[in-house]
Amino acid sequence: MSAPAVITLGCRLNMAESARIEAMLARESDVVVVNTCAVTAAAVRESRKAVRRAGRGGAPVWVTGCAATIDSAQFHAMPEVARVVPNSAKLLGASWGGNARGDAAGGAAALSASHSRAFIPVQNGCDHSCTFCIIPQGRGVSTSRPAAEVIAEIAAVADAGVAEVVLTGVDLTSYRPSLGALVRAILDACPDLARLRLSSLDGVEIDPLLLDLITGEPRVMPHVHLSLQSGDAMILKRMKRRHTPGQARELVGRLKAARPEIAVGADLIAGFPTEDAAMHSENLAAVRDCEVVHGHIFPYSPRPGTPAARMPQVDPALVRERAAELRAAVEAQRSAWLASLIGTAQPVLAERDGTGHAPNFARFALPAGTEAGAILTMTATSIADGMLIGAAP
Repeated sequence: MSAPAVITLGCRLNMAESARIEAMLARESDVVVVNTCAVTAAAVRESRKAVRRAGRGGAPVWVTGCAATIDSAQFHAMPEVARVVPNSAKLLGASWGGNARGDAAGGAAALSASHSRAFIPVQNGCDHSCTFCIIPQGRGVSTSRPAAEVIAEIAAVADAGVAEVVLTGVDLTSYRPSLGALVRAILDACPDLARLRLSSLDGVEIDPLLLDLITGEPRVMPHVHLSLQSGDAMILKRMKRRHTPGQARELVGRLKAARPEIAVGADLIAGFPTEDAAMHSENLAAVRDCEVVHGHIFPYSPRPGTPAARMPQVDPALVRERAAELRAAVEAQRSAWLASLIGTAQPVLAERDGTGHAPNFARFALPAGTEAGAILTMTATSIADGMLIGAAP
């Protein structure tokens, strides 16, 4: 019997949960698990394709994740699927059969020694009601892991030799009682942890302590990914987001003023219902004004059961065109940013694919044979295929 395969689609939280599923499944289990995503209609289609591909190998296919939770019937109906496990049960050993190794608390630590970074979930679910988002239907209300449990897992990961930890969640900044307090406690309790990175943040919930840590703590990586969604004030209201474009720009200005090397990433939706050309121009302006160099651009797709699906829709061809323009704007911003890094020395954490990431998440091509998990100081000399080429001293 071969080891179980876990195929992951979607967010970093799914990646962290997949590591736990792998840890729970007995090594002799000859199964394929597909951890699905439902953030867009395209993500659901990709999840179904992944299930069909997995089924061609002849092993039992078990599915979990947001798509399998929100619309379990469509996955139950697929002939390749032997089991559907909802999100609420995906971290319980009993969900994966008699050979599973208990529940998943701390289960990723044993795996992380072979990875350059460890994704540690600290929060799940969401209490907000963004009009475009279906994820709360798959994840439920916001919950936070106890700080002591998180710290114990991170300490185990750091002891195993992992240099970087990424805190993940559906709505990370809603961690309670305070994400800033959690980050401070992690840094104090884990002095050997070299790098701490945060996944997507809701800027309106960045508290003063967290802002101080992002801008002033060297072990917190200078890389902030913001859940902007739009640069237009009216579209943000129709999305039921809680920030304004001005607040987003002001936040980025404060971050950059305090720590100029911070690199900004952002989620942006192209072609949200009712979006006109002027509103799209505001989206493009947000890329420029917020200096977005790591962009996740989502062409809007209606999700059944959400308020936005009932709003006047933008023509799909125009949605695709606007998404392409947003990606081009991010790419232009990114190219100029990468060029500004030529000549700088960056500590680069090696991945398993022959590349690595600097603290600001700039990607480097690394010398052949570089061991995953090593941190090399690289001086950027040129750019090729969107990556920095560097020389080690």
